[in-house]
Amino acid sequence: MNYSNPANLAVIACPGGEVFADEVISALKKCYRRNFENAAVEMARRYGMDTPRVIQQINFINDAVSPAHHLQGAPDKFRIPHFKLPARFTIFANGEVKTEILESIRGKDIYIIQDVENRFPVNFNDGNVKKVLTVNDHLMTVLVTADAAKQAGAERVTVVLPIYPYARQHKAKGREGLTASRVGKILESLGVSRIITLDIHSRDIVNSFDRMRLENLHASYQIIRTLSKMDGVLCDDFVVVSPDTGAVDRNKFYATALKKPLALLYKERDYSRVSKDALESNISEIKLLGNVEGKTVFMADDMLGTGGTLLKGMKLLKENGAGKIICSISLPLFSGDAISYFDEAYRQGLFYRIIGTNAIYQEEVLKREWYISVNIAHLFAQTISRLHQQLSLSSLLDNRGIIERLLAADKCDNRSAAGDTD
Repeated sequence: MNYSNPANLAVIACPGGEVFADEVISALKKCYRRNFENAAVEMARRYGMDTPRVIQQINFINDAVSPAHHLQGAPDKFRIPHFKLPARFTIFANGEVKTEILESIRGKDIYIIQDVENRFPVNFNDGNVKKVLTVNDHLMTVLVTADAAKQAGAERVTVVLPIYPYARQHKAKGREGLTASRVGKILESLGVSRIITLDIHSRDIVNSFDRMRLENLHASYQIIRTLSKMDGVLCDDFVVVSPDTGAVDRNKFYATALKKPLALLYKERDYSRVSKDALESNISEIKLLGNVEGKTVFMADDMLGTGGTLLKGMKLLKENGAGKIICSISLPLFSGDAISYFDEAYRQGLFYRIIGTNAIYQEEVLKREWYISVNIAHLFAQTISRLHQQLSLSSLLDNRGIIERLLAADKCDNRSAAGDTD
């Protein structure tokens, strides 16, 4: 029975992150309604009271403690918090941005949500200006919003970045900056206490900060649940393939959870070349370590940019006799002409499905037959709710337990279905 007064929890949606923020807020409201109702039932049982009477007592206490937030609504019903803070985002002619928070946030626990890879027009100046922003523009909006929140007296500021910007610049091979670390340190210097992100490109980034924490969430449960719903996919002839050495740990997790064999694609890269698109990547050689002949192949990666690496891997797997190829991508960027390249690869039969998340706002790829989008808003909502209530995140950060229960339940359902047909 976990329930705490959500009066001090508030969300600021930056331009670019509004769609995902609205989905997270919707999931947050469901979380708090469920927790409130469960708490009321448990307290009614414990103290021998009617549930409606307990609900009225809880609302009375909330109204007394924070009347500005809780007075609206019937006294014997759950009053859904608004969570979303009104804010005005202004963009000036020279490209500078300004954030104004339109109500008091003194003492509040603030969560700023931004999708730095949103490449669609977003609203500024009360909707009178629409702009397509770069990653740098989106990041600057986060910085000025975090600064505004701290200046306005927020007790704690957490930045929610489903995709962490500059994550691929996490190690210096020569005269390069460690920009992944620097981005976080800039946020840390503004007083941000925590970043919540999804499948960060390198674990090195997590340990880059002095005081700020980084919570790295995983979409593996949602992806495995999607796989389990595909007829005939999780069969005996199923193999997990790591698309490169950097993704071995991620794919080993899936192989262990699904109790399936693991293979590897080994790639040599020419770092003197920059990948421009799916046809012009910097991969010079690729080899398969393992057996995929006649098997359903599953590959998991954190990020899909131009898609060239994945498409070359698919082609090699098909040349080695692979059957259906299914890929999961936590952060589906589909940069440049990637969607058209995957359209062509699908027509050629190089793959069966791509499973992506809604961590990045997309429009065109959602129309494709070959693409499946899984909603991870509830995962972020649970994380925000637990952090606000000072509860453990262990079961969310290490979700092997719920995955085991999911697969066990699916086996039981399959046995029941088989018994019904006998």
